[in-house]
Amino acid sequence: MDHAALSALLTQLISNWESEVVEFKRGKDGFSSNELGKYVSALANEANLRGRDRAWLVFGVDDKTRSVVGTSYKENPAHLQADKMQIINGTGSFTVRDIYVLDHADGRVVLFEIPAAPRGMPINWNGHYYGRANESLVALGHEKLDEIRSQTLATDWTAQPVEGATFADLDPQALKVARERFVAKHANRFSPEEVAGWSDGALLDRAKLTQDGKITRAALLLLGKSESVWRLNPHPVEITWKLDGEERAYEHFGPPFLLTSSQVFARIRNIQLRLLPENELLAHEVAKYDQKVVLEALHNCIAHQDYARLARVIVTERPDRLILVNEGGFFEGQPEDYVLHEHVPRRYRNPFLTQAMTELNMIDHMGYGIQDIYRRQRERFFPLPDYDLGEPNVVRLTIHGRVVDPAYSQLLMQQTGLPLADVLALDRVQKRLPITDVAVRHLKQKHLIEGRKPNFFISASVADATSQKARYIKTRAFDDHHYEEMILGFLREFRRASRKDIDDLLRNKLSEALDESQKKSKIGNLLSGLRIKGRIYNAGSKAVPEWRLMD
Repeated sequence: MDHAALSALLTQLISNWESEVVEFKRGKDGFSSNELGKYVSALANEANLRGRDRAWLVFGVDDKTRSVVGTSYKENPAHLQADKMQIINGTGSFTVRDIYVLDHADGRVVLFEIPAAPRGMPINWNGHYYGRANESLVALGHEKLDEIRSQTLATDWTAQPVEGATFADLDPQALKVARERFVAKHANRFSPEEVAGWSDGALLDRAKLTQDGKITRAALLLLGKSESVWRLNPHPVEITWKLDGEERAYEHFGPPFLLTSSQVFARIRNIQLRLLPENELLAHEVAKYDQKVVLEALHNCIAHQDYARLARVIVTERPDRLILVNEGGFFEGQPEDYVLHEHVPRRYRNPFLTQAMTELNMIDHMGYGIQDIYRRQRERFFPLPDYDLGEPNVVRLTIHGRVVDPAYSQLLMQQTGLPLADVLALDRVQKRLPITDVAVRHLKQKHLIEGRKPNFFISASVADATSQKARYIKTRAFDDHHYEEMILGFLREFRRASRKDIDDLLRNKLSEALDESQKKSKIGNLLSGLRIKGRIYNAGSKAVPEWRLMD
């Protein structure tokens, strides 16, 4: 928010004065992290109960006179932003949406924007739940606690107890790993020795997997023995890995998903790739797929699957990408909301399962998981993931395992400080996807793209490039290897191709500096090169060629 918007917001909050979803404090230097955490818990829970999407904690306003008095609370911006992580440590997975600083005429004001507790998920601070009674901070009463917890129990498939299920239906190794994960998640609250002394029932109640000792569907999904899956029928709780390409294979994985999600990743062929920065002799070696990226995406599929649709999660491995598909539309917002705007979800399709997976350190339920996937791909200089929401009630995520345009990767290597919005726009350019006119002007002003609409391409050098280099970039296209891979990919998909097929495939992708005759000659040279290398052969005639892959 800008200064005017913050000023208007403060005026509005003061005029409405204190309620259960707004708290004013002088916010002196001595205001402790423990007190801050209690207020975040209380305000988030009260906002949920009152149907509000957010609450506010305001430092620098006297709570008696309603006047701005200013605050010196954490004047170092880095220390102020560190409050977010301290709150996460105390709540387990929840924090403020943002922290704003307003330079008011009467003094500095700090505003904490606190999202409402998600439906069915009361927010605790160090294991205790807080609320408000008028202007007082109090323990959240049992009635209010039950009201939040019951918001989705009736409709949440994963929260339902499974009739007849006992602890004998849970996998011993999964229970062991669950205990280790819980200890790691809550290291600041419980010692390993303390957790080791808990019974399995006490552990699973703490981890939000059971209800008063009753085994829930969420518990069977994450910890259940494979031979106990029948208790979830007719729902096919399953992840299918499928290899698609010249080689074909598949395998099905069922519960306990706490263990088998890692087994799915182990089936993926994850070779090391070498990326060579411009003007450097040493290559960057990176895995084709980052384990944290794949597991975060896979765990999101498990957490957000619409199990009522009686479908499985499918992971398709192709030579250059992974495609993860789960049933159920994107539940709240759009992917870019989480990448660029740090959107915090207020609702979940499976809140009971989501909270349990958070307790076991499998996912983050503040919306940071998607942002982390994008960040890690960017840091590896790979194309960013693609979400496809075109099919109703289906989310399809593509994770790329190969460089599309080497210039894109080199640009990220050279300019690691590029804003994420620029990286997203450049990513669309390298994939030949449209970008807005505003983005085009911005990227051209920064000398990051060249070409004419719709045939933009990424500059191979940065803003201080010489005019000679700029001219080269304008007339350059991809290297021969890229075009060869396009031809080979076409043949893998369709088995055969005429010269017209290849011309149609490549003509618009070749450099704008080439005329039609030169493009035709270029394509002929590419085909001859692949034939000489033994990659393709002509099963037709010279006059009417029919190109095929060599066996």
